[in-house]
Amino acid sequence: MTDLATRAPVTPTLDVAAIRADFPILSRRIHGRPLVYLDNAATSQTPSRVIAAFDAYYGGYNANIHRGLHTLADEATAAFEGTREVARGFLNAKESREIIFTRGTTEAINLVANSWGRANLKPGDEVLVSRLEHHSNIVPWQMLATEIGFTLKVIPVDERGVLDLDAYRELFSERTRLVAVNHVSNAFGTVNPVKAMAAIAHARGARILVDGAQAAPHQRVDVQDLDADFYAFSGHKVYGPTGVGVLYGKAELLESMPPWQGGGEMIATVSFETATTFAEIPHKFEAGTPAIAEVIALGEALKWVNGIGVDAIGDWEGRLLAHATERVLRIDGLRILGTAPDKAGVLSFVVDGAHSQDIGLLIDQLGVAIRTGHHCAQPLLAHFGVDATCRASFAAYNTLEEVDVFAEALERVIGMVR
Repeated sequence: MTDLATRAPVTPTLDVAAIRADFPILSRRIHGRPLVYLDNAATSQTPSRVIAAFDAYYGGYNANIHRGLHTLADEATAAFEGTREVARGFLNAKESREIIFTRGTTEAINLVANSWGRANLKPGDEVLVSRLEHHSNIVPWQMLATEIGFTLKVIPVDERGVLDLDAYRELFSERTRLVAVNHVSNAFGTVNPVKAMAAIAHARGARILVDGAQAAPHQRVDVQDLDADFYAFSGHKVYGPTGVGVLYGKAELLESMPPWQGGGEMIATVSFETATTFAEIPHKFEAGTPAIAEVIALGEALKWVNGIGVDAIGDWEGRLLAHATERVLRIDGLRILGTAPDKAGVLSFVVDGAHSQDIGLLIDQLGVAIRTGHHCAQPLLAHFGVDATCRASFAAYNTLEEVDVFAEALERVIGMVR
């Protein structure tokens, strides 16, 4: 089926007990039982330093940024722009001006579609997306294609949920302008070869946008090594707050792109008599008052990840995934969807004779939080003949004991619903 269940154990390189102490929510009890939180691909929990960042901002230096000359404005601006530099280092971008703050990956992709896409895509052009994509990397391109008249072409996957790289090469034509692909599938955990995909795209004169929402929390990301033209991730999946994310773009591309939204901060001059002129990047793409506290808190989340070590986090999650895979494969009638080798810490499955929603509701009664549904990946699930799966997904604070609790609860619940 997959080599995940038999992969050699990884010696943990992090103190999971100490990590768990950083997360107040993990002390909660759900329906009288200790919380086992395995819905990390949807939203990860936040450590105390991220929560404290909100109190520090609102209680100590709450002010709008960039425009003021007073002390609070200076302090808020310094903290906000400090996160831009932290994010630059986190992605290994060349310059901090290549980092744009957005509301998350979805808004970042919409920004690229509505700015770069409108400026560069013409009727008859082609955009390649994979069957593994989250809806946020499908729907913006569908909407724009309807308006402009370009063609959306789908990169196929095999029975393991692995992208077909040979088919990918064959999809290119002289009209291919962009590849939009996720780094890691949120539904299956497949890790796509985005560095190789970028090289192929660039050799054919196309650009590449990478949805990194599921990669950034789990593996080292180097946008220069990947040679990604655009790369996006969300704060709430990388131990940070909701409502904030990052779009990386190569400086020369961002400079050539028109603004997407208009308003304060993104202008240089505004006049009724002459044409309005726009600010330099990144501010050209950050109209209005941003989510200041959220951006500052995101910086704390990224520092936390850097302090633990994203490679160590990924290794530990690999061990959790291997143990979970071995445990659930003992359950009669359970089928795992997404069996790519060396995939990220996502375990999607269906059970013969049991609806995923019933499993999700009942397992919650036992204190275990998993995700059920289509995971905003309906085309992918439809391709595999299902409309929903159960999904357990792992983070740095999960334990092998929690995996055992999950597996035992799952067996109990399945026995109730079949």
